[in-house]
Amino acid sequence: MGSVRARPQTGKLFFDFRYMGQRCREQTALDDTPANRKKLKAILERMEAEIIMGSFDYAHYFPSSAMLQVLAVEAKRIQLGGAQPTFEQFAELWFDEMGAQWRRTHIETNRKVLDKYLIPTFGEKEVGHITKAEILNFRSQLAKVDDQTGKGLSASRINHIMTPLRMILNEAANRYEFTSPYHGIKALRVPRTDVEPFSLDEVQQIIKTVRRDFKSYYTVRFFTGMRTSEIDGLQWKYVDFERRQILIREALVRDELVYTKNDGSFRTIDMSQVVYQALKAQYEVTGDKNFVFCNSSDTALSHRNVTNRVWHPLLRHLGLAKRRPYQTRHTAATLWLAAGESPEWIARQMGHTTTEMLFRVYSRYVPNLTRNDGSAMERLLQSKFGGV
Repeated sequence: MGSVRARPQTGKLFFDFRYMGQRCREQTALDDTPANRKKLKAILERMEAEIIMGSFDYAHYFPSSAMLQVLAVEAKRIQLGGAQPTFEQFAELWFDEMGAQWRRTHIETNRKVLDKYLIPTFGEKEVGHITKAEILNFRSQLAKVDDQTGKGLSASRINHIMTPLRMILNEAANRYEFTSPYHGIKALRVPRTDVEPFSLDEVQQIIKTVRRDFKSYYTVRFFTGMRTSEIDGLQWKYVDFERRQILIREALVRDELVYTKNDGSFRTIDMSQVVYQALKAQYEVTGDKNFVFCNSSDTALSHRNVTNRVWHPLLRHLGLAKRRPYQTRHTAATLWLAAGESPEWIARQMGHTTTEMLFRVYSRYVPNLTRNDGSAMERLLQSKFGGV
């Protein structure tokens, strides 16, 4: 038996019933009142009677429901004598269902993975008939050397391709009650890459030499630890000069402003005096615009353009090793650690939920900056035990 219930968050009534083996929940715009409950219960009784008689038309009652596609796949399966949908059919259903909770960039990425890799390989197979051996063979093919490029895909890229495959097969296994063939398959090991922070002397060189119109930009990058997307998307409404704080609320991803992706990224960065002065100077230039760092038409900077035209030429000019601009973030972390700041405070500034990454990734650089490398203990022992 179905029921009429109210959502606690909104107080609006919705239908909760089963059809074709699927649990269906359809929202209404009606408030939770006795009269509205009575009205909807009458509609629910009519629907359930039609379901029993086989005359129920889901689209008639809920013409814009997302469940229509789910039911279409189920109807196809029943029509084929209980056969499961093909991988392509279920993958498209999964993609539509998940799209509501994804950012545009994530939608585009998964769409490309489906179209280029997964559907061409598994599309026509029944979703429950894909084997573990086929999955492992698919993964091994991704790693093989391409005749045109002369190299295979990286372990990191392969893992990103395999992730939606895993999610699709696990979800299908849950719905159609079979054991997921992905069970027991682990992600490829991705080689760890070293961070390459700049020394304080190198930072001074860069800021002293960089083009005048980018001096504030790189000062903020080096001394706040902001990610590239965060500084590119920084707007003046998120700069609080009175409290000396930068509020990280949005990021610029593929030319689209999006809200920060998790609770850690949603944070407040404290301005040092150097950063405060740099932003004050920048306000004189772009204070009448929305974006802090932008062109004359208030369009945010293109980080690729800045990297190619400003960053890399500057490093070459200074005779410094080529490094990604993201190393400015790593530099901020090592300088804070070297200065003796609290690891918990640094983690909050960086947008990390714990201090684990600080000690795992950055701690080895700190002795070179502060000489806190065991020499203090050595001096203590020498003072107490001498040459013994």
